Amino acid sequence: MILITGGAGYIGSIVGEELLKDGYEVLVLDNLQQGHRDAVPAGAEFVLADIGDSKVMEDVFRRFRIEAVVHMAADSIVHVSMTDPRKHFQNNVVAGLDLLDAMLTSSVRKLVFSSSAAVYGDPKTTPIEEEHPKVPTNAYGESKLFYEGVLKWYRGAYGLDFVALRYFNAAGASQRLGEDHHPETHLIPNVLRAALDKSSPVTVFGTDYPTRDGSCVRDYVHVVDIARAHVLALERLTELSGHVYNLGNGEGYTNMEVVGTARKVTGVNIPTKIGPRRPGDPPTLVASSMLAQQELGWKPQYPELESIVRSSWQWMKEHPHGYNR
Repeated sequence: MILITGGAGYIGSIVGEELLKDGYEVLVLDNLQQGHRDAVPAGAEFVLADIGDSKVMEDVFRRFRIEAVVHMAADSIVHVSMTDPRKHFQNNVVAGLDLLDAMLTSSVRKLVFSSSAAVYGDPKTTPIEEEHPKVPTNAYGESKLFYEGVLKWYRGAYGLDFVALRYFNAAGASQRLGEDHHPETHLIPNVLRAALDKSSPVTVFGTDYPTRDGSCVRDYVHVVDIARAHVLALERLTELSGHVYNLGNGEGYTNMEVVGTARKVTGVNIPTKIGPRRPGDPPTLVASSMLAQQELGWKPQYPELESIVRSSWQWMKEHPHGYNR
């Protein structure tokens, strides 16, 4: 059985969906702070709990025959991490250590870690390779980088097998599962929400960056492609233990290009307004995922921005109020 912490969240739920398709037994553990009970894939076991609750975690590992963990439970809102770093370090580092304690106590030593492109900070070269200097510009990225370091030490000391996957911008939806955050901070769902509701203009944060149209450039990866990378990592976890991989398409789009694509997909002339830069937002984040392709055998199946946006739009039209609202 595979334990997915944070498995009722946006990416975690689709990781569970893909694992179930491949015949794995799946246990989802989530405190539903950002996740949704209705996002837990049919066929998965569910436990409502927090990874920082050591007694509950000991009980979970005692009750279920867990072979490996996909660790996705985290606070991930970048601008909040700048104003409340304590909360991010508490949940992403301290509670993560509690999870590792429970694993080691139960002799579970296999883990796939949900890391982030935020570990790199402002890129010195593009596309970004895994060996690029890591100088996070926000507390969220710092917390992910710190935990990667913890895993390396635990591998040497306790025989923990791990693979860390550094996501760039996850986007899109599967047929049943999609993105439903409150508050929503990601550009694509916010742009599509404006198209669906005919609501107020979408704010583009910063148009004075050193990019082709002044707005931030991001590398968007279909969430199903990200989920498939977790399946591949689990299959080769012992062989690739200690490795870290970028997950990106290797091509970046500006915020204004995303708005233009959403207008094309929806047929709605979505209005925008310009806001100030958000603290901690680098101008450009574009991945080199060659290492993941060469070693994991991973290749994005949905690399086009239009196909990513279209899948999100289809899910949003079918779930106009998100999960169960």
